[in-house]
Amino acid sequence: MCAILGGSHSKWDYKKAITDMKHRGPDGIKICPSEDFTLAFARLAVVDLSDHGMQPMFSADHQVGIVYNGEIYGYQKMRTDLIRKGYRFCSNSDTEVILNAYLEWGDRFVQKVDGMFAIAIYDKRDGTLRLFRDRIGIKPFYYYFDGCNFGFASELKGILSMCNTVSPEYDHTAIYDYLNYSYIPEPKTCYKNVQKLMPGHRMIFDISQKRIIKDTSYWKLEINSFQGRQRKQSDLIEELRFLVRESVEEQMIADVPVGTFLSGGVDSSIVTFEGHRINPQLETFCMGFANADFDESTYACELAQRYQIQMNRKLFERDVFRDHYDKLKLWYDEPFADTSAFPTYLISRLAKEKVTVVLTGDGGDEIFGGYERYQAIWRKEKEKGPDHLLISAIYQRCKRDNKKDYYWMDVLNSLMQMSSPQLSITDKELRQRLTIEKDYDKLWAFRKYYHKELPPMTRIQYLDLKTYLPGDILTKVDRAAMAVSLETRVPLLARRLVEFSFSLSEEDRCPGGELKGLFRKAYVEEIGRKILYRPKMGFVMPRNYLNKKKSPQETLLKDIWHYEY
Repeated sequence: MCAILGGSHSKWDYKKAITDMKHRGPDGIKICPSEDFTLAFARLAVVDLSDHGMQPMFSADHQVGIVYNGEIYGYQKMRTDLIRKGYRFCSNSDTEVILNAYLEWGDRFVQKVDGMFAIAIYDKRDGTLRLFRDRIGIKPFYYYFDGCNFGFASELKGILSMCNTVSPEYDHTAIYDYLNYSYIPEPKTCYKNVQKLMPGHRMIFDISQKRIIKDTSYWKLEINSFQGRQRKQSDLIEELRFLVRESVEEQMIADVPVGTFLSGGVDSSIVTFEGHRINPQLETFCMGFANADFDESTYACELAQRYQIQMNRKLFERDVFRDHYDKLKLWYDEPFADTSAFPTYLISRLAKEKVTVVLTGDGGDEIFGGYERYQAIWRKEKEKGPDHLLISAIYQRCKRDNKKDYYWMDVLNSLMQMSSPQLSITDKELRQRLTIEKDYDKLWAFRKYYHKELPPMTRIQYLDLKTYLPGDILTKVDRAAMAVSLETRVPLLARRLVEFSFSLSEEDRCPGGELKGLFRKAYVEEIGRKILYRPKMGFVMPRNYLNKKKSPQETLLKDIWHYEY
């Protein structure tokens, strides 16, 4: 992984901006100014460690340039196809494959690749800048546009450092969203004129006309396409195992040491098992907690002992948390309240001592149906009928009744990903202090992706895939790991796995409402029931570490971002 940067303003500070993101790419910096656009790059060398893999990279005629953050999996086959078509390569990097694929197929190249990526292509032939973000939103992509000047960066700090002629202004609706969701939903950031490119989107900026001429989705996830088709569970298990193994194998390819994160949960255990099958010398890394109620490391150690996997374990304690408390703003740049960022940073730092790349189990809950709220919704709709848990109705009931109706509040909090306890002031008071209009819809980020015609568990899985996963989970891991220059890969979010799982009927994916039913059955013989069928704990920090009466999002907003309202 790396840091990418670019901008159209001749006076912007590209050197400071790319240097401020050097933690994402400590192996070299390169800045390439052109007559109307500048590209910059900070490299973390993972594939083709030679200078030939350095970016920005240009076509032979220097008419097309690229900067790119991420990894393309299985790119070797595309490279072979392009060689057959007459293209010549100077490196073994996937960057050069993307560049030549664009020269051959234009924007359609993105339909042919799988991976995690933020790609910027500067095409002098038509005076455009083209941006592409991966389908799930694994890699970050920020851009600034004020109606005239345009810039992009891997992190928000890159935008702020680059655009030195601009005074950033808070978007108070984004702060309001943060206080409700615990993160700022895409495409917003906490600043006006700065946004995130949406997952699975392509954007085209016309440099000479100074306008965005296209911002469209290039990927549509087909849901329940196998609904009504009869397939044996054994056949589904066989296909699922093949896809998981294929993804792990592809994502273990690197010219640097590769390890895994192992929490002791279902997803990381399966990824680690498959990784160890490929490389018996695999290093795995685990974070334990002094509080036994939050500690899953005993299960991780059990799997490691069973298969003689090399385990590296560290204990997360309150004092360690306090030492890193103020670093949250440095890592995330804008308000972010998932406190598991702290142990994620520490396990990343532990892993960086031995490897440059780790595979994680992130995405398994959203893809295979692992959160307990999915099961609660499934059961409730069996009792009450379709769409009983329409999100807006739940929200209105909670506010209207003003009762301590714990079941309904728990459901709402789960869907909203709000931390407990609740905000210390009422919604009305909060809107007044932040000058939020009365008709502002606090559920806007959910309404876009809430399809009541879908089966209950699939409906919320899809919602999480489009909101909570990129906005919280993937953001948390990317920034915490890249703070120590560690690349994280997510094999359970490979395109073929995502499309396979969502193509299944809900009954096939979670038979009888069983969370991750198909996924568990596929690996129960190798991993064991003790690990795969125990109650879900999650990789979370004890709440009392904050030692505050207010919610985490309020506490962190005041302590770390010094934002008062």
